[in-house]
Amino acid sequence: MITSNGAGKETRKKSITYFKFGLDLIMALTFVLFFNKQVLGGLTFHEMAGIGFAAAFLLHMGLNWRWIVRVTSKLFDRKLPLKTKFSYLLNLVLLLSMTFVIICGLFISRVVFPALRVGNEPWFKVAHMSVAYLVLILVAVHIGLHWKWVVGVFQQIVRYRMKKPFPAMAAKLAAAALLVFGCYQIYTSNFAMHLRGVAQVAGFSTPSVHAGGRDGGRPEGFGTAASMQSKGEHGGFDRAGREGGFEGRGGGAGPNVFGVVGEYLGIMSVFIIIVYYLDQWLLKRNAARKKQRLQKAGPAGA
Repeated sequence: MITSNGAGKETRKKSITYFKFGLDLIMALTFVLFFNKQVLGGLTFHEMAGIGFAAAFLLHMGLNWRWIVRVTSKLFDRKLPLKTKFSYLLNLVLLLSMTFVIICGLFISRVVFPALRVGNEPWFKVAHMSVAYLVLILVAVHIGLHWKWVVGVFQQIVRYRMKKPFPAMAAKLAAAALLVFGCYQIYTSNFAMHLRGVAQVAGFSTPSVHAGGRDGGRPEGFGTAASMQSKGEHGGFDRAGREGGFEGRGGGAGPNVFGVVGEYLGIMSVFIIIVYYLDQWLLKRNAARKKQRLQKAGPAGA
């Protein structure tokens, strides 16, 4: 009977883990699609999927509430690992910034909440766009810290165990290729220019947003000159009333979904790889220091 209960708990635990993995995967793919508002039907998908994403984000937090409560109660405990404290603070910043992006999105809504207006719409538009790029980095760092968990769950799902040393070499080659691809995407998408908007929102630099509401001008640094000319944009919205801002290249048929996913997952992969290998280096360094301390303490204890 005890064995049966234990097996049942293990099965439930695996089911929850697989559900978390599936939810996180769907959230990641949906999130990167938000960076091109012409994909999958345009602004309607952007706003409707945004509402669904907000609900999924709350569910994600609910599934991890035990960890949140446990770490919160021990946050100032010196015995709590620094990595755990950093992960907690990262999640807190991610929660606040994600909530900020969602709220700003509601205030500039054209489909779901068209009547919701609080004034100073250009500022909310810049805030929604620029902080979203910051969230992209935070999400990537979050994934990088939990990359071992991601790989472990994936291997359980596909029931495949990689054998050394080939996977280690293949993983390094894949990481190098992703770094090159991701850096190229960062350069071609003007990612750094988009991030400058965060400083404008925080008031650390001179804002380049013109007042005027609906036709009040386009924030500097959002979209390339070529894309603006092709779309004929001179303000925050085009003649059809569609909101500009995130990538929207050309008219007619929407952009390729796989291209958008590949572009922004490539950008995320740069930060994921850097964080993962930095984390592994710190673990090895700490293990080596601990070993040295034990070796020094050995003769003295004898």
